[in-house]
Amino acid sequence: MPFFIKTETIKTIYLQTKTKLKREVINEHKNWIQSLKEKGFKIKSGFLTNKIKAPGGGGVLIIECDSYDIAFEIVSQDPMIKKNLVDWELYEWIDILKN
Repeated sequence: MPFFIKTETIKTIYLQTKTKLKREVINEHKNWIQSLKEKGFKIKSGFLTNKIKAPGGGGVLIIECDSYDIAFEIVSQDPMIKKNLVDWELYEWIDILKN
């Protein structure tokens, strides 16, 4: 089954202000991820840090699904996307060895 990767960056306005809203939406995102895991989805989500572990590189979500369309449908329900907190892209990851 293929893997799909969502990359995201928090919109500049949310980096500079609206800290309470950002925190609330991130908590909703965590609960959403947990609910997908409980439904049996293979999914991981996290944020990127630099050499000294400072955040700011954006986030990554990895999900295993049957198709791009299914992955898109699921990922588009992310509270961070629904509340327009992030700019994002979805990609299918192709294993070069294809075992």
